Amino acid sequence: MTQPPNEPPKGGSGAPHDQPTQIAFGAPQDPRQGATPPPPAQPPQAPPAPPAGGPPQAPQPGYGYPQQPGPYAQPGPYTPPQQPGPYGQPPQTGPYGQPQQPGPYGQPPQPGHGYPQAQFPGGPVPPPPGGGSRNPFKGRPAVIIGAAVAALLVVGGTVLAVSGDDGDDKKPVAKKSQDDKPTQSAPVNEGDGSGDGGEDPDNLNEGRQDGDSKVLWYKEAPDAPGSGADARGMWITDKSAVKAAYKQLFAYGVGDGKPAWEITFPQKICAATPQKTSDDKIVVAYKSGASDSAKCNQLQQVDLTTGKKGWTGKVADGGLFDSALSVELTLSGDTLMVGRSQSGTAYDVSSGKKLWDKEKYGTACFPTAFAGGSKLISVSSCGASTSNQHDEVQELDPATGKVRWTQKVTKGWQVARTYSVEPVVLYLTNKDKKQWNISTLKNNGTIRSQVDVDESFAPECGWAILNRDLQGCTGVAADANTLYLPTEAKSGPNEIVAISLESGKEKWRVKSPTDQTMLPLKLDGGDLVAYVEPSYDAGGRIVSVPTGGSSHKTTVLLQNPQGAADVENGFYSKALDYVDGRFYLSTTRLTGNDESKEKLMLAYGK
Repeated sequence: MTQPPNEPPKGGSGAPHDQPTQIAFGAPQDPRQGATPPPPAQPPQAPPAPPAGGPPQAPQPGYGYPQQPGPYAQPGPYTPPQQPGPYGQPPQTGPYGQPQQPGPYGQPPQPGHGYPQAQFPGGPVPPPPGGGSRNPFKGRPAVIIGAAVAALLVVGGTVLAVSGDDGDDKKPVAKKSQDDKPTQSAPVNEGDGSGDGGEDPDNLNEGRQDGDSKVLWYKEAPDAPGSGADARGMWITDKSAVKAAYKQLFAYGVGDGKPAWEITFPQKICAATPQKTSDDKIVVAYKSGASDSAKCNQLQQVDLTTGKKGWTGKVADGGLFDSALSVELTLSGDTLMVGRSQSGTAYDVSSGKKLWDKEKYGTACFPTAFAGGSKLISVSSCGASTSNQHDEVQELDPATGKVRWTQKVTKGWQVARTYSVEPVVLYLTNKDKKQWNISTLKNNGTIRSQVDVDESFAPECGWAILNRDLQGCTGVAADANTLYLPTEAKSGPNEIVAISLESGKEKWRVKSPTDQTMLPLKLDGGDLVAYVEPSYDAGGRIVSVPTGGSSHKTTVLLQNPQGAADVENGFYSKALDYVDGRFYLSTTRLTGNDESKEKLMLAYGK
């Protein structure tokens, strides 16, 4: 693609951090006529209570959600609409020019398929009708979005002046935990009536048909405070399925659900590495106290196989306004990255030894978010509250913190999510232009392509309140050359669209085999593994889709029993995984509802 008008040329690879290359996101100079804004995005059914201390109102769909085509801002084919709504009427939801609802924190979400209990900022919104890909300008695609302004301020990188001091700003020191013996007792009633996975009192397997999978085990959640609690974090090993919930980690046998070990922390878990190490270790962070001003600064390494505690450490605050009130954790190789609001600290994940700091650089660039995995990606907010305010994306060497490349994002565009780190696939948003964009970068950080597909995408993304939560989306997958995104189910079945990362164009699409939403989970060899959600009278499915060749017909790997459909359908804010022929489903949020036991985790298999 040629560059949009009036856009500075992009630099080459390996640009130093003070002279970054630039992603020129934005709409063409002359918006196409007659375009209308996207239809309202549908928030989640039966939303859970928002987290304590969260926004006064529940967020509306927008950032990080694929209901709209993509978060990564790109100037180009999709230009801002001239009319207030898709059909000449103002949209019903969304903070951007959609008056009927005040924004992401304005009202509780309305029922809708793709959102967890209260879908949080982070995903794409539907583009305007009329073929946005047929752009008269040879620029980069940008799609119109409808998201809440309040969410944008948080997700988009505006620096939050968060304070709160526990009176100890010493440098972090890792040490061996004095309490390294996990509790072997079972958690609260696991939901199977016995605590050992051996019974099915709720008849979840009732009415199983030939060929159906079965409920291997089902667990109910521990009590949470009335304001709710996080339950993010699910890790599957060869032997155990481990789940975080409020103050605890629970480990269950993968096949029978028998409790393997349990750890209770002094205060609530506030962050955890979404990944595990090659030898099945994770790191969690828990609060320094019970007060609202308590820091999320207590680190604990845990062995998922044994439940044994490893090293402990404390995250120090950074400079002014760079508090550890909220942190993000991610792993890349042997490096644990701990992100604060304006900086980050890297540790050796095996020993807890501090490796390096990622701090302010250039004239005013503050690292605000990190994404790990096979690569370590950093997103910084630069020139806040100035005429030069913009985001920058960098790849860092996990061992040393050395910058491998820097890519500058055009003013007005903000990086909300990373759909993949290898290849790097970014979702960006533009609050002022009410647009989103999905961009793929080459190994040297330069632009490879930007998604140019007229579609309403709908991955599911979690809360991003005090940080961007770059890796907080479910229902999106990528391999070296293709991005897989689910469309929004407006009536009847949705589809998964395969998008070329070389051109940004659609390669093929496959329709859900039922009238329920189908979400991509992962790549398994040459197949895409996807989850088809349950209906009121049928269980969900795990299916595979060939990614090569001309046929992309779904094949059922697991058909879940109808008797468990109600329970399976009750996980609104959810984590999903398919490992070794078993499907695991767990909640990511506890509402604190005392009226009945909350769901924690469900496992299916043959």
